[in-house]
Amino acid sequence: MFRYILRRLLQMVLAFLGTTLIVYALMFAGQGDPIQALAGERPVTAAQRAYLTEKYHLDATGIGGFFYRYFDYVKSLLQGDLGQSLTGRQIGDILQQAWPVTVKLALIALAVAVIFGVTAGVIAGIRRAGIFDNSTLVLTLLVLGIPTIVLAPLAQYFLGVKWQLFPPTAGAEPDFYALLLPGIVLGSLSLATALRLTRTSVAENLRADYVRTARSKGLLKRRIVSVHVLRNSLIPVVTFLGVELGNLMSGAIITEGVFNIPGVGFNLFRGIRTEDGPLVVGIVSVLVVVYLVSNLLVDVLYAVLDPRIRYE
Repeated sequence: MFRYILRRLLQMVLAFLGTTLIVYALMFAGQGDPIQALAGERPVTAAQRAYLTEKYHLDATGIGGFFYRYFDYVKSLLQGDLGQSLTGRQIGDILQQAWPVTVKLALIALAVAVIFGVTAGVIAGIRRAGIFDNSTLVLTLLVLGIPTIVLAPLAQYFLGVKWQLFPPTAGAEPDFYALLLPGIVLGSLSLATALRLTRTSVAENLRADYVRTARSKGLLKRRIVSVHVLRNSLIPVVTFLGVELGNLMSGAIITEGVFNIPGVGFNLFRGIRTEDGPLVVGIVSVLVVVYLVSNLLVDVLYAVLDPRIRYE
């Protein structure tokens, strides 16, 4: 198991360097004026130009200068220094305020996917081709066909404004109830995918040879499903949900924007809209780390559920 985790950690380092290099290159490489690329369309004063030149070592030119600046940026990241946005605020302070909100939102969305998606998927897989199974397949197909950019405003209007079941916007310091509707919207696609994945996995395992062997031994159906089928069926589901947690924390831009939630996605969207280069690069770099860590945890859980994986 130790060698398995070590191998995954080495892969994580390579993935981190590769992704951060691409993100950094998009901001600096191939730009005629990297300072103007950082500032976007806004005019740059002489003082700002001098500050950005010194901070990002833009006086070093050529491919060597680019890699020097990149490794200096990675060095600052490893020391916990994310730099400053063009507004003068520390990016670390911005993320420190935004992370708790985004984590709460992502956990609510993941809980919705697990509680309703996995549970309904198990029932649909056991009662395959029944009324419940066919109904859930139609509903999940409908949910998967509606993008978040459409679903979020509809939920906000009907459930928040017209029927007033939830607050229409979260506000500066949202509580659990204010985040519940955005969490349901954010987790709806994950719920639909988890349901269909669980249903397919359970249905396939129920037709496996080991299930027929267990039935021939006289084991109760409840024991066969709970002890044997679920463990094997949840392997792809755990993989999906683990990766999805990283996606939920990094992909909540639309949901946080619609419901005015001051989270990571909201700040990333604001950085893109205002063309705040350092803020965008800093947030994306941290999201890369979050995504890689979530994938590592998924790999470890995968190896625990299926010991054959760790020996591959």
